[in-house]
Order: sequence, then structure tokens, then C-alpha cells
Amino acid sequence: MTNLLVGKSIKGFPIFVLLFFTSLNIQAQRSEIGFGLGGLSYTGDLVRYYRLTDNRPAGVIYYRTNLSRVVSLRYSGTLGMLQGKDDRPFDVLALNRNAEFSIFIVEPAITFEYHFLDYKSKNSAVRFSPYFFGGAGMMVFFGQEESPENYSNFQPVIPFGAGIKYILNPKWSLNLEFGARKTFFDYIDNISEGNIIDKNYQYGNKFDKDAYYYVGISLSYSFYSVFCPFDFY
Repeated sequence: MTNLLVGKSIKGFPIFVLLFFTSLNIQAQRSEIGFGLGGLSYTGDLVRYYRLTDNRPAGVIYYRTNLSRVVSLRYSGTLGMLQGKDDRPFDVLALNRNAEFSIFIVEPAITFEYHFLDYKSKNSAVRFSPYFFGGAGMMVFFGQEESPENYSNFQPVIPFGAGIKYILNPKWSLNLEFGARKTFFDYIDNISEGNIIDKNYQYGNKFDKDAYYYVGISLSYSFYSVFCPFDFY
């Protein structure tokens, strides 16, 4: 009898799983695909403060699934150029160093978005909402000059920032966004710790990690993703 009950339970388990996931997806879920253009800039040993004029061409593509009216999950890929140089020296070290760099980066990331207004509701009086986002990503960079230090071209980053979304019509929306990327890395600019006794000035502050930023505008297209049950047979 016990074996019979266990057998029935095992046989019925796929049906239970199917019903469980079907209940989570009982309604069609609106998703979005989008692309955007903008700029990337960096701060570190060569550039201390964010400057809009330092932005270099960049782009982003993404897929967004809306978990609720105010929370979304976004998978994105950002790519573009990062550059910096000691063209505006802020101390004697920078004046004598006269360093510069230029690299190409690719950044896959996963972020959560929280919208402050329920702008997607049919009864909403507004067609826009500011939002905040945060998550995790990976910076992959190319074109760096040789360095005496050994490091990986794959570095984890924490993307976070804010933006505003505006619904153009039921299918299309416009997004304006600014985001920062916190890194745990000090060699984006190929400048970090060094032997200060050599007096060659080709070093920086190893305790001041580099960061980079993306600002851009994007267009997204909405569609409904319908849950498709698994074929258990």
C-alpha cells in the first residue's frame, strides 16, 4: 500500500509542479525589449570628478520582465569606450605623470528596477514614473596597455542609478537613465600603486577604486510573454 501511494505521489508530482508554475503565470506577463544610445565616462586617478564632457559613445540592449506594476527585472548588455587623461592636473603628481588610457568595455548585468509611481495602471493619471535600479554585473575590457601588474580583464561591478520612464503608447516607452558602476578594481586607467622612491610619478592611490558611469536614452517595445507548460511526456 505504501509503495502504491509513493508511486502515485511521484507520478502526480509533475502535475503539481505544472499547476504551481501555472498559478504563478496565470496571467500573461508583459515584457519589454529595448535599445539605447548614450555615453560612458570614468573617475579614478586621472579624473577625480564626473564630467559630462568626458562621455564617450556607448550603447545598451536589454530585456525587461515586469514582475509587478512597480517592480521589474532587467537583463542588459552595455558596451562602449572609456577614456581618461591628465589633461586637467589637480596636483603635482598628476602634472608630472601626464598619463592617459583608452579601453573598450562590455558589461552584462542583471538589475532590479523600482518605479515610484503606478504609471502602468489603466486608471493612472500619469504616463511617467521615476525609478531606481540596482543589481550586479561584470565588466569585460579590451585594449589596455601592458602593465607590470597581473590582473584579470573580467571584473565584477555593482550597477545602480535612477531614471525616468514615459509611456508613448501601449507598446512603446521612452527611458532616460543615469547610472554608476562601483568597482573593486583600480586598474581601469592602468594607474594604481607604485614605487614612490623611483620618482617617475607613474602611480596613483591604490585605496581609491576606479568607477565608471553611463547616461543615455532608450526606446523599449512591450509584448506579452505567455507561460508555456513543460511537456512531461
